[in-house]
Amino acid sequence: MARLLARALDAAGFQPAVEPGGVSGLQRLQGGGFSLLVLDLTLPDLDGVAVLTSARETHPDLPVMILSALSDVRSKVMCLELGARDYMTKPFELAELIARVRMHTRDSGRGEQRRLPAGRFTLDLQRRVMETPEGDVALTTREFVMLEFLVRRDGDACSREQIRENVWGSSFDPGTNVVDVCIARLRQKLGAETIETVRNVGYAYVGA
Repeated sequence: MARLLARALDAAGFQPAVEPGGVSGLQRLQGGGFSLLVLDLTLPDLDGVAVLTSARETHPDLPVMILSALSDVRSKVMCLELGARDYMTKPFELAELIARVRMHTRDSGRGEQRRLPAGRFTLDLQRRVMETPEGDVALTTREFVMLEFLVRRDGDACSREQIRENVWGSSFDPGTNVVDVCIARLRQKLGAETIETVRNVGYAYVGA
């Protein structure tokens, strides 16, 4: 799960750092430079609540987002009262998680770039629209995450498996054609020439 999240966040333009336990995570935080802490409550060495408490004491301005399989109200309320900014339960939609991470890092004032060049278009990462000479094109959350993933590949072809894993998550049923359907919607909105079908590979964003 940590490796999947790291790959997805890296593809979305973040610079994730992964630690396997609470102790090493707190030690890593001491170096500073982080804009968000994504924290699981079930850790192998130190209780996640203890990590949350310690992180809030040493880094009171650092937003904390809980990502846990514990979905009971008591756990959620406790973490929020201890200072967590957000609480997301597993299983989750990868697109929603990335959107929430973006929101929290933007609010912290240390988030990633706001606008991403995409040929003669520009992808606005905060408003989640594609700016075109004809005006802004509204995108659904899924369309936005897929488009950002393709644009950041800078013209490189991406397989359907790569797209599915980074936009829907690895647990999504690979037997569906959701990738092709989403690509078709983006082509309708931005023009068929913006996303190229690469034979025997997948798709590539080539601009307009």
